[in-house]
Amino acid sequence: MDRVTQWVSSQQDVPADLTIRIADSIFPLHKAVMVPRCGYIRRAIAKEDPSAAVELDISALPGGADAFEKAARYCYGANFEITALNAAALRCAAAFLDMQHPADLARRVDEFLAQAALRALPSAVTVLRSCEALLPAAEELGLVRRAADAVALRICNEALFPTRTPPGWWTTELAALSPASFQKVATALRCRRADPKVLANAASAYAELALAEVLADPRDREDQRALVESVVDVLPSAADAPIPAALLCRLLHAAVTTEASAKTCRDLELRVAAVLEQATAGDLLGVALDGAGERVRNTDTVRRVIAAFVERHAAASTESGRSRRRASLSGGRAAEVDPGAMEKVARTVDEVAAELATEESLAISKFVGVAGAVPKEARAKHDGVYRAVDIYLKTHPALDEMEREKVCSVMDPLKLSYQARLHASQNRRLPLQAVLSALYYDQLKLRSAGAGGEDDDRWDDTQTTAAGKARAQARADAALARENEALRSELARMRAYVSGTQQPSRGSGSSPSAKKKASFLGSVSRTLSRLNPFKGGWAKQDTASIADSSRDAMAHVVKPKRRRSSIS
Repeated sequence: MDRVTQWVSSQQDVPADLTIRIADSIFPLHKAVMVPRCGYIRRAIAKEDPSAAVELDISALPGGADAFEKAARYCYGANFEITALNAAALRCAAAFLDMQHPADLARRVDEFLAQAALRALPSAVTVLRSCEALLPAAEELGLVRRAADAVALRICNEALFPTRTPPGWWTTELAALSPASFQKVATALRCRRADPKVLANAASAYAELALAEVLADPRDREDQRALVESVVDVLPSAADAPIPAALLCRLLHAAVTTEASAKTCRDLELRVAAVLEQATAGDLLGVALDGAGERVRNTDTVRRVIAAFVERHAAASTESGRSRRRASLSGGRAAEVDPGAMEKVARTVDEVAAELATEESLAISKFVGVAGAVPKEARAKHDGVYRAVDIYLKTHPALDEMEREKVCSVMDPLKLSYQARLHASQNRRLPLQAVLSALYYDQLKLRSAGAGGEDDDRWDDTQTTAAGKARAQARADAALARENEALRSELARMRAYVSGTQQPSRGSGSSPSAKKKASFLGSVSRTLSRLNPFKGGWAKQDTASIADSSRDAMAHVVKPKRRRSSIS
């Protein structure tokens, strides 16, 4: 190199006989310097006249004009600095130019990478990032693999022996990587058998940073969609690294808002369903809202997530049963399904449904789809879903009787607690059938249990027998009051009807008073028949298991004499 430098200095006036063109950049050089050190140039001008000037276009050189300039300076013996940012480009340029020399540029770059650039996490990330513009040359030379493996090694070391504070500082270094480069790092972490928590932290941090970039500029929808899809594609599986449910819900919301592909949305829905028991009502509600977080837009997405969880839980329960049978035969131990997961999800769904019910434009089918996505038997008590139903009926007061019954179809009135049934007995927003079903069932249980019997809905086990009797009588009085009110309304209607249909002639075989009396008694009979909740669908299903001994108590509740005296 010293001799080359001396020759260049002594030949300042020698005209250039080799011109290299790279895009818009032109480099006037000398054959005597470049040909011995660059096999590519030597082969390119082999058939040309040695004394003639030659011009070559090598715009395909990895790294472009900047990399070639440093390679040429190396050939001429000039000084330049190899850094983590230009090392990959110089290595790719040296391989492209086939710089065969005892002290060639490729060897010097490899030494720099091994001894300096890849020995620290920030510089290793810089090298990996610089390789993104050099594909596929960097891939073929193994630079991408080396850099990704170095990043994974430094991350594992930092996780075990932190060198800075806070301990998770390294997660922010991953923000500069493209999704493809991050996937290489995740693959390297798995190959090194890194702790799943490390991989989960890396994936979560990278997704958070990408999500912040998506939300930063809501106008660039196309780039946002591409970024969300690429980030979801590189996320590790739940078996490798479970991602927090809150982050997955935010990613799902971003995917729906940016109108990502159906594959991306479905992948995220299944990921959220796998960890739904960890999600809060706020997480799911965020998925249902629009991009501005003001209007309810994506209830179908929430419904599909809940349905996927229910299906997954049912399949896991079935498989767990089979495993228990196999384990009992082999003497092993079977994996158990968390019995409280479904109940916890049911409570979360009830909270979400209550929040969605305040949306005035929410259709009944949308509300029922979310609230009814969890099976009724998954809820021990239906107080939560009753609250959501009541909020929806209060927000939508113009619903008719059939529409209100459709809203109430997501709950079982017979599974309400004492306080909820007491509230329902005075709730004029509920359809009459739901109210009567709960009240009659409550009275039937109390009367069949007797003064000292057990009450499954007793909220205070230390109550005395006298207090139980008083409470039972109060509930019976409330039921009779509502029935009497309905009968009064029916009586007034029938009086108006009879007054308008009186016959002008009094000489017929039967007197008008007898007709009015028969008509009135028939109307009262039909009204009592309609008010009997045990003729409806709910009562048939939910009171089938009641003992025969409770039938007398039911007959005692509906006493014609007491009704007639209250009417008169």
